[in-house]
Amino acid sequence: MAYGLVYDYLMGQCIEAHNYFGAHFTKQGKTDGVVFRLYAPMANDVSVIGEWNNWDVTKHKMNKIDDAGVWEVFIPGLSNYQSYKFHFLNAKGKYVDKADPFAFYAENRPGTCSRLFDNRNFAWHDDYWLAHRTRNFDQPMSIYEMHLGSWFGKAEDGHTLSYEEIADKLIPYIQGMGYTHVEFMPLVQHPFDGSWGYQATGFFAVDSRYGNPFQLMSLIDRLHQAGIGCIIDFAPVHFAKDKWALAEYDGTKLFEYSNKWRVSPWGSYQFDLGKDPVRSFLMSAMNYFVDYFHFDGIRVDAVSNIIYYNGDSSIGLNEGAVEFIKRLNAKIHIAHDSVMMIAEDSTAFAGTTKPIEYGGLGFDYKWDLGWMNDTLKYYSKDPIYKKYEHNKLTFSMAYFYSDNFMLPLSHDEVVHGKGTIINKMWGDYEQKFALVRNLYTYQYAHPGKKLNFMGNELATFDEWNEQRGLQWDLKRFPKHDSVTRLCKDLNFIYRAYKPMYFEEHNPEHFRWLMVDNADQSVFAFERTVGKETLVFVFNMTTNFYDFINIPMLQDGTYEEIFNSDKDVYGGWGQYNGLPIKTEKGSFEGLPYHMCIKLACLGACIFKKIK
Repeated sequence: MAYGLVYDYLMGQCIEAHNYFGAHFTKQGKTDGVVFRLYAPMANDVSVIGEWNNWDVTKHKMNKIDDAGVWEVFIPGLSNYQSYKFHFLNAKGKYVDKADPFAFYAENRPGTCSRLFDNRNFAWHDDYWLAHRTRNFDQPMSIYEMHLGSWFGKAEDGHTLSYEEIADKLIPYIQGMGYTHVEFMPLVQHPFDGSWGYQATGFFAVDSRYGNPFQLMSLIDRLHQAGIGCIIDFAPVHFAKDKWALAEYDGTKLFEYSNKWRVSPWGSYQFDLGKDPVRSFLMSAMNYFVDYFHFDGIRVDAVSNIIYYNGDSSIGLNEGAVEFIKRLNAKIHIAHDSVMMIAEDSTAFAGTTKPIEYGGLGFDYKWDLGWMNDTLKYYSKDPIYKKYEHNKLTFSMAYFYSDNFMLPLSHDEVVHGKGTIINKMWGDYEQKFALVRNLYTYQYAHPGKKLNFMGNELATFDEWNEQRGLQWDLKRFPKHDSVTRLCKDLNFIYRAYKPMYFEEHNPEHFRWLMVDNADQSVFAFERTVGKETLVFVFNMTTNFYDFINIPMLQDGTYEEIFNSDKDVYGGWGQYNGLPIKTEKGSFEGLPYHMCIKLACLGACIFKKIK
């Protein structure tokens, strides 16, 4: 088995390398201990140094067990949490101390050592969840994206909350708000807080800021028991340049490019995804978090920088990296057919979510960054000029059916001087709140899965800062608390009505009702599944309409089930209280119309009741 696994690792076909390499508690005969295995083909004179041998390089020499460059030693009598490193002579003739690339745990910064951890035999309680888990294609999916350390902030005594402590606060909040999934920004070991986990040093080590692997397992186990799915953000493009980690690991560019592509646009080192052992390393890392931690999905960061060198399409495809992505998605889906693979992809690459056998990359979902950019630009415009930007709100449906899209309002939009979501809205204080309510309604109404970064629901004016918790005190103010109420109600409406999520990539279920009314900047569309019909209407200007005719495809009676201008959401209470019967009369080529009240900057949802 070991020979086959090493062979598969070298051939770029292995997704279980973590079960062989690294430090594993085991028995040899009747003796308990830890077996250490290292892949470092150009290393010599390799030792394991650690707390137990007082960092003595002569005590525990490793044996080279094959010509591929695998080193091994068994050390008896070791225990959890003991720190260690590998010490060896590298290809440049220098002795170095390196962290274990496959370590399951590590010292918290500024420490740089790997730490022993026996991650076997955690007692899971989520069998029911796993048995019924799907990739959510025809199910509602509203994702709450979060940075674990800055969601709640530190405890009163100043300590960072552990995975288990966060669970006590997070689970009731997510349940109460109606989100279906939590997406965690990277939870692998990284030395610099400001990288948010995207520049990692340990791709199998859980972030020790918040505890050990069992504590993360406990958080996910409890989320699953509460009916909440878990997605992990993973960055397989690049890694931190720290010399004690992956950089020039054995004195050669073992993990990174050896040419001009070595340094990424972020100043980190880029993985050479054309190297087969690197492919196995990264595929195994992602599979490890699915297999051992029961994550329900993986969001792959910066896919544009995988498809194209440095994300520049003019240079041409990075064929080796494209092959890596296809192999990754295929192998994860074969091993875990209910796990979602999600691409954060800003390119126009054709077929990101198409099956591999049809020339696609094999992802299940793709972030629709085009929708995000166009939408936020549109909402930032003065209403006087919105008629000239009309296509920014209609264009997304022209390409929507080309991929399985997710609509993100993510962490990337609320940092680095970009302002928060509400800051991006046009207008004065009241108008910004009205528009942000309109925007969130539009996001939920538009076909596609939903993703919102933590704090969007608070309508905070301060950008996110990883060093502090969210501004929960804003909920003392009615304007902000009302936006939270709106987000909560949208989540539950979204989950309650089939037309909002079922077969959303089937064009038969969507129909524009008012799409060309650029002068008034009023939009309307219908979503129908079976006998259920919902109609969505948006007013993008400050004009108030006591009566406005909305073209309708179906004759019938409609009841308003949601209005962003209701006073409970911080609006002025201009809503349609009684059911409305359609009338004959053609507008925009449709046979009927419905006369409604439409608030300035308002959004409303109608349900066909007969």
